Amino acid sequence: MPPFPADHVGSLLRPDALKDARERFLGVQTADSHLGPHDNADLRAVEDACIREVVALQEDVGLKVVTDGEFRRRSWWLELLLGWEGTSAHRTGTTDFTWKMKDGSEAPFSRFWVDGPIRWRESSVVRAFEFLRDTTSVTPKVTLPAPIILHMYGGGDAGIREGHYDDIEEFWADLTAAYRQEIAALVEAGARYIQLDDTSIAFLCDETHRATVRSWGHDPDAQLRDYARRINAVLDGRPEGVTVTMHQCRGNREGNWAAKGGYEAVADVLFNGIDVDGYFLEYDTDRAGGFEPLRQLPKGDKAVVLGLVSTKTPELEPADLLRRRIDEAARHAPLDQLRLSPQCGFASSIRGNPLTPDDQRAKLARVVEVAADVWG
Repeated sequence: MPPFPADHVGSLLRPDALKDARERFLGVQTADSHLGPHDNADLRAVEDACIREVVALQEDVGLKVVTDGEFRRRSWWLELLLGWEGTSAHRTGTTDFTWKMKDGSEAPFSRFWVDGPIRWRESSVVRAFEFLRDTTSVTPKVTLPAPIILHMYGGGDAGIREGHYDDIEEFWADLTAAYRQEIAALVEAGARYIQLDDTSIAFLCDETHRATVRSWGHDPDAQLRDYARRINAVLDGRPEGVTVTMHQCRGNREGNWAAKGGYEAVADVLFNGIDVDGYFLEYDTDRAGGFEPLRQLPKGDKAVVLGLVSTKTPELEPADLLRRRIDEAARHAPLDQLRLSPQCGFASSIRGNPLTPDDQRAKLARVVEVAADVWG
């Protein structure tokens, strides 16, 4: 049952052939381009071929779970949300969140806008999953942006009210309904392993971002509890046999980051207040803090997937180091509730992180090697 001892978050480096095809068939996409789902048959054919290759890569290194690398997406979150009615996004510097770049500069996050009533449309994510399902002999995983990022990337209640909704409860009701339709369509298509990708809760580990939430008129701890309630509303009534996990990230765009701070401020609500089966937690740098918050993981079936392998750098983590860090984590949570993965995807956006395909393969293989050694 997922999450597996050796797992991974989702996105993988796009091959040059795919990036070239996107430019050829959709035009040049700059940092400000936010294209949603496309309907280009020629590009789909290239995507199909590249996905078959990346599925074979994952199976070949020994993973028991595969994704399509998010090869049909320009970014990890926009394709789904921009495919629905009532949404738009841009990067104009109007948000309160910025990327911390390697040269010390900062770049603005995307701002999410709600221009009209949110309504689900037939999903490009479901169509992508159907191809993945028919392409692999192991467990296919599908990733979705968590619903709460729309609220945080939209500037909180005040930011949402700048758009269509005066009534915040109406916004949440429409958003919840759209997500339930999405999940129902995925389950109907055979999805049994669904992951919600989120930065909002991890951002609430960072005092700078907690101050931003206060500037919106929200108490960060109350906002955290409300986010837990909203996620649970989306997942309420999901069928038996469907595993849902949640990934926490402090930002991952082309090797850059956006937040820091350990999980202590959010651990109780994250582990005990959200009805998911497992958590993928970023743990590759000191920005994520120590393993002590894992003591709040309830005993039982919930799993924590330790993101100890960095997707931001090409250096391959030594197997002995990974084993030692797993041992450290096991002082705070049962070993049989722990798993191993990279800390995030390798390409949250189409450009990807500063690694080579060989680096990526070596890191995935190292996860499989160490997981087999630790858990058998």
